Amino acid sequence: MSPRPRPGREYVLTLSCPDSAGLVHAVSGFLVRNSGNILESQQFDDRLQGRFFMRVHFDVSDPNVEPAHLRDRFGPVAQAHDMSWTLSEAATPTRTLIMVSKFGHCLNDLLFRRRTGALNIEIPAIVSNHRDFESLAETYQIPFHHIPVTKETKPEAEARLLELVRELDIDLVVLARYMQVLSDDLCKRLEGKAINIHHSFLPSFKGARPYNQAYQRGVKLVGATAHFVTPDLDEGQIIEQDVVRVDHSLDPRDLVTVGRDVEAQVLANAVKWHSESRVMVDGNRTVVFR
Repeated sequence: MSPRPRPGREYVLTLSCPDSAGLVHAVSGFLVRNSGNILESQQFDDRLQGRFFMRVHFDVSDPNVEPAHLRDRFGPVAQAHDMSWTLSEAATPTRTLIMVSKFGHCLNDLLFRRRTGALNIEIPAIVSNHRDFESLAETYQIPFHHIPVTKETKPEAEARLLELVRELDIDLVVLARYMQVLSDDLCKRLEGKAINIHHSFLPSFKGARPYNQAYQRGVKLVGATAHFVTPDLDEGQIIEQDVVRVDHSLDPRDLVTVGRDVEAQVLANAVKWHSESRVMVDGNRTVVFR
């Protein structure tokens, strides 16, 4: 595990803009002028779209330089090159609200990784439409919010969720096997700050009991996909995917076990990369600086 960023000293700058000459020089020149030292730098030229993406993790030796100073000073550089950009303190944890229903493997995995320091996130709340994992939340001393959802109460439930997002200053919403379809309006409000996880099979099986369907078809690959939430169900920009090879010896329960493991790992990767500002949206795709 890499060293934890030093509070108040390390920053992450991400940017995207039309590709042109001199972009790396413009960024490095800004850092030199502000006592910055590059710790990690990654870039990508999307030649098909003519766009440039960059992530720079740097520290600042001058103790008098504040984040607001850096943002003010980078503004003219960004404007000159038509950049969309963010600059954040690397040590600041991402405030993450986790949503779950009746399958707790992803929730449990995220909570454990947070406790052991593998994820730089803070979890102010867990939201569920059931009470199954209320005791688990209590174990980690995290407030648990039971928000039942029916066809009639869905608007009120989503309004309450948005209220929590605002009240708790949430940066990221994670659907850790939350088995409710979010409305188009809610998806739009959470655009770019909500991640979902779902199983991936070849061929794909939708609806109830997908692992039983997969068993009946004799699948040889079980996988998972983590993606941003959009109004197009399960079609948001993909952040991470993985697969595990299986064979005829596994019954439906075995497939569920394998599937849960890969789902938890894929979601954890997506949350980690997002919390470290490594994920950038490029139209219907993502650029992920792993």
